[in-house]
Amino acid sequence: MPAKKPQPKKSKTSKRAVTLDAGAFDRRLARHHDELRWLYMELYDNGDMFAELIDQMRCFYRERPADLRALDASREIHGTWYREQKMLGMQMYIDNFAGTIKGVEEKIGYLERCGATCIHLMPFLDTPADKSRSDGGYAVSDFRRVRPDLGTMDDLAHLARTCHERGISLCMDFVMNHTSEEHEWARRARSGEGEYMSRYFFEANPAVIEQYTRDVPQVFPTTAPGHFTYLPELGQSVMTQFYPYQWDLNYRNPRVFNEMMYNFLYLANQGMDIIRLDAVPYIWKQLGTNCRNLPQVHTIVRMMRMIGEVVCPGIALLGEVVMAPAEVAPYFGIPEKPECHMLYNVTTMATTWHTVATRDTRLLRRQLEAISSLPSSYTFLNYLRCHDDIGWGLDYPLLAAWGQREVAHKRYLNEYFLGDVPGSMSRGALYNADPVTGDARFCGTTASMCGIEVAGFEGDAMKMDVAVQLDVMLHAYMLTQSGMPIIYSGDELAQVNDYSYRDDPEKAEDSRYIHRGAFPWDLVDNIDVEGSVQQRVFDALRLLERVRCIEPLFSPDARLRPKDYSDRAILWLVRECGGETLHAVFNFSDMPKTVWMPEAGEYVDLLAGEREDIATVELPAWGFFWKKRGW
Repeated sequence: MPAKKPQPKKSKTSKRAVTLDAGAFDRRLARHHDELRWLYMELYDNGDMFAELIDQMRCFYRERPADLRALDASREIHGTWYREQKMLGMQMYIDNFAGTIKGVEEKIGYLERCGATCIHLMPFLDTPADKSRSDGGYAVSDFRRVRPDLGTMDDLAHLARTCHERGISLCMDFVMNHTSEEHEWARRARSGEGEYMSRYFFEANPAVIEQYTRDVPQVFPTTAPGHFTYLPELGQSVMTQFYPYQWDLNYRNPRVFNEMMYNFLYLANQGMDIIRLDAVPYIWKQLGTNCRNLPQVHTIVRMMRMIGEVVCPGIALLGEVVMAPAEVAPYFGIPEKPECHMLYNVTTMATTWHTVATRDTRLLRRQLEAISSLPSSYTFLNYLRCHDDIGWGLDYPLLAAWGQREVAHKRYLNEYFLGDVPGSMSRGALYNADPVTGDARFCGTTASMCGIEVAGFEGDAMKMDVAVQLDVMLHAYMLTQSGMPIIYSGDELAQVNDYSYRDDPEKAEDSRYIHRGAFPWDLVDNIDVEGSVQQRVFDALRLLERVRCIEPLFSPDARLRPKDYSDRAILWLVRECGGETLHAVFNFSDMPKTVWMPEAGEYVDLLAGEREDIATVELPAWGFFWKKRGW
């Protein structure tokens, strides 16, 4: 029996308001209807399902709260609100940061002190009670229910209203690729209901399973090998590319697309501003391909963009595309047919840590050159680390030309950040290590990877100075990039690794919990203790963020480009706008450097607020400067 269509509540708005709103909806729909219908019919060739989609879009629009419709109108006029210079993200798990959604609302004052204008709440939708089968919140059991220990949807909507009143946006994860095996659809599919089995990929033919195994790369070959999980009660296997308890959705079925779009619109109506599309390259499967980045994925994302622009144009789509560099940019679409508003700057993040370990900026320069050549409308989300591991997805053909082999180089990077290379002060843990290939990913907080953990443990003040300098330099470099910067909650306090996860049976096998520790509220008071590590890092980051927020050279319209410099350890970035030039120079070395300015003369030190005549600058180990020329 087909699932019932979602039935939004009757609108409480006035008749006049509904009429005006309907006019706005119709105008927006008119702009996109023909393309949306053409793409939908190309995928599904089902006019009835398309008509249902349009009807439900109108219902969700009518139920969109008035304050969100007003925000939509404002952002439509602005156009690219998510690119504003003031944007600074902070990422957090609700329970780790404040216990509950209401707890987060109570801590908004602290977030404002941090300068955060966008809060990324890590997965909070309902998941299995057994946390070992929740994948940190990415195994969703109900897309319209908050995890009970965190609060309710009403709490979430209230938090969104409070944040909007204070100029803060909310970001959430939308897990499109799969559901939990405890989702209603999965439970009914397991009981043999054909309608629900068709929403997943069931297979009884061993030859087909074998072909998938041959053609499709495994996501977690050591911790969750294979692509299918056998269900003895059905005598069939179901596709589970990530973990056995996460069933891949079948987007060939228009019912799946429609229902997931209704979930998307429901969540947008709770006040979400940025919707992070989790694992988006995986969502279309086709036998005989590698099931990655297929054209149908781009069709789905393009349709999602248009659906959002019709119903809730104030929201932005953030694509999580952890793929080779050449496969990332296409998820922006093209200016005439855009897809994601923002994408994670994944390769640059990994290349940054490679640069720390090698003291060689050449690969990072090439990466930044490639990004600077893209259209200025392409907006990246820049970060040093997140909730996930660091995978070494680098440009290995280029590294090979410089004499570095992929397997050996990955091994070196992991050994460096484990602290097994002489001179390294980093600490962390490997993730998904493959003993056959020697491949592995890495986990650790920014502070621990920079050496703050080691320096604190050893009580070595000189080592601490170096570690703090590296931590601050990396944040300055991140803030220099074009796009939206985001900091993982706790990094502003130099939070170090949390090894207690090893004592929790539900977490012990997942080393990513090493950098997902509870927020150290006991360290917040140290922000006001002169000379403490927390005060040094917090105040340095706030100074950088304030300068970035007001200095015109950091506007989204400024042009960014890397500048060649003879010393491989020096990364030189140039920002230009309005006849002025910012020279942002970073020493990726534990040795002091003398840097020659392009021309001797007067510069403004943006951090010290002083003008000075200079020809050369002495940079300490891991040092940097922001100096402006022309005013």
